[in-house]
Amino acid sequence: MKRVAVIPARGGSRRIPKKNIKNFCGRPIIEYSIDAALKSGVFDTVMVSTDNDEIAEIAEECGASVPFVRSAANSGDYATANEVLYEVLKDFEKRGEVFDTGCLLYPTAPFVKAGRLKEAVEKLEAAGADVLIPVVRFSYPPQRAMVIRGERLVFEYPEHLNSRSQDLEPHFHDAGQFVIFKSESFLKNRHLMVGDIVPMEISELEVQDLDTLTDWEIAEIKFKRLLDNK
Repeated sequence: MKRVAVIPARGGSRRIPKKNIKNFCGRPIIEYSIDAALKSGVFDTVMVSTDNDEIAEIAEECGASVPFVRSAANSGDYATANEVLYEVLKDFEKRGEVFDTGCLLYPTAPFVKAGRLKEAVEKLEAAGADVLIPVVRFSYPPQRAMVIRGERLVFEYPEHLNSRSQDLEPHFHDAGQFVIFKSESFLKNRHLMVGDIVPMEISELEVQDLDTLTDWEIAEIKFKRLLDNK
């Protein structure tokens, strides 16, 4: 059983310059993802897919491999994670390397720990599923959502106007940290979010979008708080 961890980290970032190697609590943020993948002990290869020399240098210093440069077609603002991952697996195939299980691990995921990656890989393989996705429970029921239409506030789901929050089915969203997948299934579908999917629920305290500098500050506060509570 061969496994690969793929960390996609292109050079361009409009909202947060050099986002993938920006300092996060004293270290380049990509280092946390690389470190977690290496320490998990479940991957034969931990690689970074990038088009940027500086990212490649930092990645290799942190112990990851950068076996090939990402194509120009998959280095733009509109390149998807699915397209990048497909390119990586096909490039490995050209070198005679085929992996049974893979992990798409985001470079801005400092909350991910080695133990969680190991647990996720083992859970996917034990379940015989195609994909495992870490998810977070919505803190407030989406069934009670309101929208603004014609300058008026209305319930999107009026049938739940009188429903108690605790009686509504919990909803979840992607944690945006990593995805574990079976390579055969992914190469067939060319999409991670299809097939037989198993969840891994994680705490809201360990998840934070990093789209703005404010998000970044909140994430560092959360991260330091978790360290203090160890």
